[in-house]
Amino acid sequence: MEQSARVRRAVPDEHDGVARNEWIRAGHEGKRRQAGLSVLEGPAAKPDHFVEREGLRFAGTHLIIDFWGASHLDDIATVEAALRRAAVTAKATLLQVELHSFAPSGGVTGVAVLAESHISIHTWPECAYAAIDVFMCGSAEPHRALEVFRLAFEPATVALMEHKRGLMS
Repeated sequence: MEQSARVRRAVPDEHDGVARNEWIRAGHEGKRRQAGLSVLEGPAAKPDHFVEREGLRFAGTHLIIDFWGASHLDDIATVEAALRRAAVTAKATLLQVELHSFAPSGGVTGVAVLAESHISIHTWPECAYAAIDVFMCGSAEPHRALEVFRLAFEPATVALMEHKRGLMS
């Protein structure tokens, strides 16, 4: 499988956490201050990326998705494209995608490792079933990934459960 090349920008954007950290470590932080651009300082320099929504504070949203009567579950290229599109659509930072296809069923297991956590999928083409997990913290929008997977796998039935991980009292 081909690895995508990481694009380096002169000033990394907020969605590319790895490049931004490398940029700061390389000594560009001072140059950014001199240019009048913002640099995280003080307590905000180490954000916890917890989510604050509906009066609650929690580590992240974990979606558990079951697809029944789904198609293309043995097509590793479709699975990879869906994982990549789901990450981008959910405004997450994609770090890496790993996939494995099983013989003779053609089932696929895969994970998109994100700076915000992960998206994983396990397929059983012989049962037209897929199990998908979407877990994201911070400002990512995990619910947006669901429509990407619906379009890619065309399920007849979708079951969705949401769990707020690390819910603070």
